Amino acid sequence: MAGDPNAPHFPRSAPIEAYGKGGFAFAGMSHRGSLLCLPDAIWAWDVTHPAKIDRYSLDRVFKFANSIDTLLIGTGTGVWLPPPELRQALKSARVVLDTMQTGPAVRTYNIMIGERRRVAAALIAVP
Repeated sequence: MAGDPNAPHFPRSAPIEAYGKGGFAFAGMSHRGSLLCLPDAIWAWDVTHPAKIDRYSLDRVFKFANSIDTLLIGTGTGVWLPPPELRQALKSARVVLDTMQTGPAVRTYNIMIGERRRVAAALIAVP
């Protein structure tokens, strides 16, 4: 389940050190698959294609919206336009949504956490 607090996770934010080959490296570890990076933790994210991004897959973002100003969505290697209802739901939660390919999203996320901004990132793994 998306909101299981007992699911394995990394208990703080960290810069993404590398991405590609189906996963990510951060905090000296590697992870295969997509990631959901929140201000207080990094979680495995079971989304593999932008079409699967919805309010349910972003449940943790909505639960912690009061600690997030910006949500970056890394859409893999393609471009994705979020459905208006998702954009509106995030706007209602006072979270700014910015979508881009995963590479630029990782770089932007790293800059923003380096600036101590209240940022979250939903990053689809790329080959």
